[in-house]
Amino acid sequence: MANELSFRPPTGDIPTQPGVYRFLDSNGRVLYVGKAKNLRARLTSYFAPLASLHNRTRRMVTSAADVTWTVVKSEFEALQLEFTWIKEFDPPFNVQFTDDKSYPYLAITLGDVIPRVVVTRRRNIPRATYFGPFTKTWAIRESLDLLLKPFPVRTCSDSVYARAHKTNRPCLLGDIGRCAAPCVGRVTPAEHASIAHELASFMGGDNETFTTNMRERMLEASAAQDYETAARYRDNLDALTTVAAKSAVVLTEDLDADVFGFARDDLSATVQQFMVRGGRVRGVRAWTVDTELDVTSSDLVDSIIRQAFVDDEIPAPVVILPELPEDAPALNQWLTERRRSLLAKPRAAAVRLTVAQRGEARRLLDTVVMNAGEQLIQYKNRRLNDFSTRSQALADIQDAIGLSEPPLRIECFDISHLQGTEIVASMVVFEDGLPRKAHYRKFALADARDDTDAMAQVLTRRVAYLAHTPVEGEKSSFAYPPGLFIVDGGLPQVNAAQAVLAREGINIPVVGIAKRLEELWLPGGDFPVILPRVSEALFMVQRIRDEAHRFAITFQRQRRRRDISTVLTSVAGLGDKKAAALLRHFGSVAQLKAAGVDDLSSVAGITPQLAKAVFQTLKTDEAPAVG
Repeated sequence: MANELSFRPPTGDIPTQPGVYRFLDSNGRVLYVGKAKNLRARLTSYFAPLASLHNRTRRMVTSAADVTWTVVKSEFEALQLEFTWIKEFDPPFNVQFTDDKSYPYLAITLGDVIPRVVVTRRRNIPRATYFGPFTKTWAIRESLDLLLKPFPVRTCSDSVYARAHKTNRPCLLGDIGRCAAPCVGRVTPAEHASIAHELASFMGGDNETFTTNMRERMLEASAAQDYETAARYRDNLDALTTVAAKSAVVLTEDLDADVFGFARDDLSATVQQFMVRGGRVRGVRAWTVDTELDVTSSDLVDSIIRQAFVDDEIPAPVVILPELPEDAPALNQWLTERRRSLLAKPRAAAVRLTVAQRGEARRLLDTVVMNAGEQLIQYKNRRLNDFSTRSQALADIQDAIGLSEPPLRIECFDISHLQGTEIVASMVVFEDGLPRKAHYRKFALADARDDTDAMAQVLTRRVAYLAHTPVEGEKSSFAYPPGLFIVDGGLPQVNAAQAVLAREGINIPVVGIAKRLEELWLPGGDFPVILPRVSEALFMVQRIRDEAHRFAITFQRQRRRRDISTVLTSVAGLGDKKAAALLRHFGSVAQLKAAGVDDLSSVAGITPQLAKAVFQTLKTDEAPAVG
């Protein structure tokens, strides 16, 4: 099978040094750029038997006509060269960043003689210093409106400034005190530039200095009975406090960090980035990436970090991640050099990649990861909620598996169990491509030999209602025949489902979706149906399968939670009273399961040995369900 790729180079010709490789098509277009510590080990993995490759990797190598490589001296040089080539060639099979919109920034043109402040999505304003990005334009405009009280920097365009200077008439903002009006000489250019630098310092995180100074000036003016000036300082102090309160303190006040969270499935991943400056969240950025090849989590982290700092974004000294990429030292060096170059400070603090393990940093990381998960759900829902997209997806499913009409009602089944016990199943229903949750069903199975047997049992119970002729007036969602059955699994599961349908005389098409390769299997098929990776049809099938999986896992966990008292009392030496005391002390099952050994032993009557036994039992009970 490997010999089908005619361009495969002899293994002995591929060097073992670090380097960067490129796959090219017959026209010389670069399809994929990658780096490797050992070029031979990495490239030979692409020339394994085609059937063993991930389907997206298989598409790439079969689309290619040649592969070239460049040897470098170190991993760091490989990372730099890979980064340069990805930017230059934009290879279609590398991680593709989608839904990446331009975010609003607060820009201050500190390099100008008369600086101005502006809210913009452009990143190429000459001599400007940027703060952000921010998620909402209205939010930064609201903050800027408050900041112009204590920092009256001009916001007008150069043409408006020139006209005011020529006519010696300030604009409305100058009249109401929201601009220092250098255009008419109320302040000198140097004084105005000083105000602009103070605003930049405040936006950079130096909040305490300005609020303290403003408070002292207010008190001095009040003591001198200059109440009008004191009132002005009071209003400015309120404005500074309000803006500072919009960014809650999340870490120590001297910490600058970029915090990244990720959520992914087999087709796409979402990213959340929190910019923490001076212990406050100064900006939030979110985007979606399209994972074309079967990238590992480490490779995905690596790609996303480099993409995040591609457009002159200055990395913070600390970058907090859910996990470190394999080439973290090289990435540290690249980010450090980039930071020092953009700051024009050769001795600026080095960048350090880290994984938060505990404390406030860990809680913030968990929040960012949670937001990434929510973003992934919203991204999927946006795609599903578009009517034309759903219609096209259903038509593509019809064509792919040879249906006579689009499957307007689809039912999907998934099995979940805990190491062979607590076997449950789910049935989710999608009509016109949207979930019909009122028609969802749960199944509890007393026993099953394996997933195939469990699937056969569930389908038998389901089709019994289709074989049943409802009496007049009877209404049951179970009696509605779907246009398509989907089972979670490969050929064995779909064959078992088809056997049940044939036995009951039910003529409804059924397909299985294999988890790893996202392939559709038809009953008795020798080869799977492979939907295009970027197709809405594959997205819809995957979304339906994921919903069935979620529903099954939720039901399985609910059953286990109901049995928590039984689990506790199974611990030797822990009776009903002590079990009740534990639940009463922690207030919820979730808090109890999250407790450590020391926390458990702090409960009256729970010895350290008993606490350890309870902890181990609860962790065993929390083993992930298989679905």
